[in-house]
Amino acid sequence: MAPLSDQLKNLAQRAKNLEDAASTARQNNQAELERRRDQAKSNIQATGQKLEASAAQAKENVQSKWSDIKTRIDQKVSDARAKIDEHKAERDQNKAERRAQDAENDAADTIALAVYLIDQSEYAVLDAVIARAAADNLRAAA
Repeated sequence: MAPLSDQLKNLAQRAKNLEDAASTARQNNQAELERRRDQAKSNIQATGQKLEASAAQAKENVQSKWSDIKTRIDQKVSDARAKIDEHKAERDQNKAERRAQDAENDAADTIALAVYLIDQSEYAVLDAVIARAAADNLRAAA
């Protein structure tokens, strides 16, 4: 998984691409609009595949982590009677680490979703402009 800063840079670039698409739409360049719409569709598919792969990996990680956690907990329970204070501090540290990791994972997932939604938005803007141009051309021809 890429660092959050890299993911945010990617998100910013995609937002810029959406802005460029809207600018191109205002210039009414049909061929460029269609090329960008096709690229947006390709980006949507790629991002969707990445999200599916990320979800599959997360599921695998959860199952693996659950097994590891269960094993560690069983061991700690047997050791806890002799070292209760030491283990309390260790659990607090592990809990804080898990919370931090979960928060980072949530942030990364949210960024991935934002990228996907920006791609969808770019595609919708380009599709709307193309549809408007077609309607205007038909009206002008009539």
